Amino acid sequence: MVRMPFGGAASRVSTRWRSSLYLRVVATTLALSVLVVVVLGQILIGRITSGLLDAKQRASLVEAQAGINQAQALIAASGEDNPEKNQNLVQQVAVELAPGGQGTPRLYDVLLLSSSASLLQRGSSTVTEASVPAELRDAVQVDGVQASTFTEIVYSDGQPPVPGFAVGAPLIVPSLGTAELYYLFPLVQEQQTLDLVRRTLLFAGLVLVLLLSWISWFVTRQVVDPVRYAVSIAEEFSAGHLSERMKVRGEDDLARLARSFNDMAASLEVKIGQLEDLSRVQRRFVSDVSHELRTPLTTVRMAADVLHEGRDEFDPATARSAELLQTQLDRFEALLADLLEISRFDAGAATLDAVKGDLRDAVSAVVEALSPLAERSSTEIRVHLSTEPAAAEYDPRRVDRILRNLLANAIEHGEGHPIDISVASSADAVAIVVRDHGAGLRPGESSLVFNRFWRADPSRVRSIGGTGLGLSIALEDARLHGGWLQAWGSPGDGASFRLTLPHELGIEISASPLTLEPADASTRRRMPLSVGAGVPSQVPERRAPDA
Repeated sequence: MVRMPFGGAASRVSTRWRSSLYLRVVATTLALSVLVVVVLGQILIGRITSGLLDAKQRASLVEAQAGINQAQALIAASGEDNPEKNQNLVQQVAVELAPGGQGTPRLYDVLLLSSSASLLQRGSSTVTEASVPAELRDAVQVDGVQASTFTEIVYSDGQPPVPGFAVGAPLIVPSLGTAELYYLFPLVQEQQTLDLVRRTLLFAGLVLVLLLSWISWFVTRQVVDPVRYAVSIAEEFSAGHLSERMKVRGEDDLARLARSFNDMAASLEVKIGQLEDLSRVQRRFVSDVSHELRTPLTTVRMAADVLHEGRDEFDPATARSAELLQTQLDRFEALLADLLEISRFDAGAATLDAVKGDLRDAVSAVVEALSPLAERSSTEIRVHLSTEPAAAEYDPRRVDRILRNLLANAIEHGEGHPIDISVASSADAVAIVVRDHGAGLRPGESSLVFNRFWRADPSRVRSIGGTGLGLSIALEDARLHGGWLQAWGSPGDGASFRLTLPHELGIEISASPLTLEPADASTRRRMPLSVGAGVPSQVPERRAPDA
């Protein structure tokens, strides 16, 4: 499936939004500012529009009332009862009222209408009858009352219609009936004023939003920059640069934070230095003791060998003592070898002598070497090898040691039940799983199995003379290869250990070809896996192919 560019852009924006406090604060301020400006702008425009129209309406009513009274007075003062003279009088009234509306722009127009054929329609300009709404004419003509409404003034000379306010009243003409007198007040100036106010508010709102956004960015920067600086110093400190300190400026809260951070860093530097010195002393002590014990151990070994070879000539008690001495010397030599190996790991002096080979051969060799031990424990070892080569670049001595430790532990704790060894390969890794069906591990013990000198049951008598350092060394060997060594266990379901190595040294692996938790484990008693060398907390797994 081809990923759409929009999805990638949305993902980048989402990542940027989560990671940038600048962006969140400025964007939130911008959005809220726009909302506030829009709401306030609508309220102001509404209030200003209402105020302008109310003022125009009051002024228009006063102006129209005066004109209507003047027209009615002129007609009443004539006292004529002659229709022809009254017709001329009405036209004269229209002319009299019209000059008051002259000007640029015109303040108002006068329109004289009548449904009677005896009265001619007359306007003071090019306004047309369409400027008067039907509702207004009905109120004036039928109800005979003065009325007003907002309308659209239409001109006959091609001018575009303009919004306006119309006031109408009946005009009684003797011998001719009733005419309708309308005053039409254009709202052009009010519309221009509102347009100016809108443009002004829009510009002022835009400037205000930009100003508030800049202020929020500036204020946020005052807080975020010191925090970012503190984060960078903390990252340097966590990377091992213990001399890094924050600069202290001023006496505010951030300055107190910087001083507290520096005090904490100084204290940690001292404590870490002390721990490093103690660790170096301990490693040096273990290394020196291990080396120094080799010379007397060699002498004791020579004497023990002599006694062991001549044990047949001794009495039974002395012969048994010679055998015990030989066995314990073997354990002692193994312990010294493991201590020397641990000291090399601690000192960072361990190296790999890697070759390319098939791990299936390594597994077969270890199984063959430990078969006598398995036979003495009445333990069956079942090997499940993949049909495809399990090629990897590895140190044969170290991988052999890892497999011997895992298989010996499985025999020791398997309680005579069968042991399953599986080998599988994927595109970038090779995995080996050693599974026993013994007592298993109790909750929490799967995270302790790689600790030095840790034993699951200290009171239990060991049938195999281990040193307590085997799994710790195996973990370091796996880490040296850039691989994983993980443990899983559950009471009654046994334990499972998985070794995962890359095909080539230096390649980072992200998944193992084999699952760590067995498929036949009791779901009601499942335990979380133990994370070994270089393994993320959530490791993707794939099931092994059928062997």
